[in-house]
Formats: sequence, C-alpha cells, structure tokens
Amino acid sequence: MEINTTHEETVTKVMEALESIRPFLNKDGGDIELIDVKESTVYVKLLGNCSGCSLNFSTLKLGVENTIKQHAPEIEKVVNVE
Repeated sequence: MEINTTHEETVTKVMEALESIRPFLNKDGGDIELIDVKESTVYVKLLGNCSGCSLNFSTLKLGVENTIKQHAPEIEKVVNVE
C-alpha cells in the first residue's frame, strides 16, 4: 500500500527534519536553507562554515539526507545547491 502525501505535507516534514539537524550545524558555525522540494528530491543550500567545509558532502549525505528520509520516507535524495 502506497502512502500518498501532498506536496505541502512533504515540505512540512522536510522543514521539521531540517529544524532537528540545524543545532548541530549551528554549533559548527553553519546552517542550512531549504531551496525547493521537487518530486522525491530536496534541494538545500549549506550556509556559513558548512558551505566551504571539506566535510560538507558527508554532512549532506550522512546527516541531512538520512534525517530527512527518517521524517519523509518519500524523499529519495538531497542535493546541495551551491
């Protein structure tokens, strides 16, 4: 059985996921901004120290993407917009 969620519901879940991870990014002098949600892809922008950090790919994939998928299982990938 497939669960159909509206675009607004998905965006709300993604925002909740970002709020849950934001304190960890802020602690390192960074932040994250939601740019867009299209179909099963979330577009974000890493800000502050996160934008130029050599670990930002790991942060994005291991931290942000996993957290978003826990909140919104319909999301398949997260893309950083530079």
